Amino acid sequence: MKEISAQETYELMQQDPSYVYLDVRSQPEFEQGHPINSINIPILHFDPRMGMYPNEDFTRVVLANLSKDAKLVIGCKTGVRSAQACEILNQLGYRDVINVRGGFHAATDMFGRVIEPGWSLLNLPVCRNCGPEVKYETLAAKAENP
Repeated sequence: MKEISAQETYELMQQDPSYVYLDVRSQPEFEQGHPINSINIPILHFDPRMGMYPNEDFTRVVLANLSKDAKLVIGCKTGVRSAQACEILNQLGYRDVINVRGGFHAATDMFGRVIEPGWSLLNLPVCRNCGPEVKYETLAAKAENP
């Protein structure tokens, strides 16, 4: 799996705006702030009573919104969920898929020390109130009404 840092991701997206940043964090995480020009299709949902649980519609929503020849950078909070999403996307036939090491926050060691700063720690451009077209509800609706 190809991986790049959050800084490299930002630079890549500046050089080639055809790249799509697919943020696979939960909807609440995404709504608290996300990289500019990103879309949200969570690999896991969050429920305050149950915690995290799999998004059974992940592949269906991805397929409804992103062509298999899309250039994708995949990010989450630390880089773990996004690595899992990269594997799923590769199995679906997506070939230009890159994992963002450190994700939106950071990858840490077992003591909580940052080993790879993420998008927000690098003070890269963040969006909090972007349009509805980037939100999961809108993207999921496209899967319902192709």
